[in-house]
Amino acid sequence: MSKVAVIYWSGTGNTETMAFAVHKGAKDAGAQAEIFTADRFGADQIDGFDALALGCPAMGAEELEDGEFLPMYESIKGKLSGKKVVLFGSYGWGDGEWMRNWDDEIKALGADVAADFVIANEAPDDEAIAACEKLGAVLA
Repeated sequence: MSKVAVIYWSGTGNTETMAFAVHKGAKDAGAQAEIFTADRFGADQIDGFDALALGCPAMGAEELEDGEFLPMYESIKGKLSGKKVVLFGSYGWGDGEWMRNWDDEIKALGADVAADFVIANEAPDDEAIAACEKLGAVLA
């Protein structure tokens, strides 16, 4: 059984909704899945998981949230090589550049990107929720 960590930060609740869909998909596919807000996860926990789902909305000029999510992410970057990872998040402006940049960085770090990222403009619709559930299932 795969052990999956779903780690996210959400300002409006949109990325949180996506995180719970990823979590549901992983559990429904048979994984032992746990969900964490970014302030509750750190590098000392990463070795206890086979796979990670990382979720963060676009902030500022299409960047990762820098108060809680980015510090957590910076702390785990050195342990992502070979780790099965998927990305998700929401945005309210722009075209998803923050996620494309993040995806490129995750790949450059040597993570095993298990599926294409999922993004939602504002609140995730039924299609985005279904895609998030599939992300979780891929990690299971």
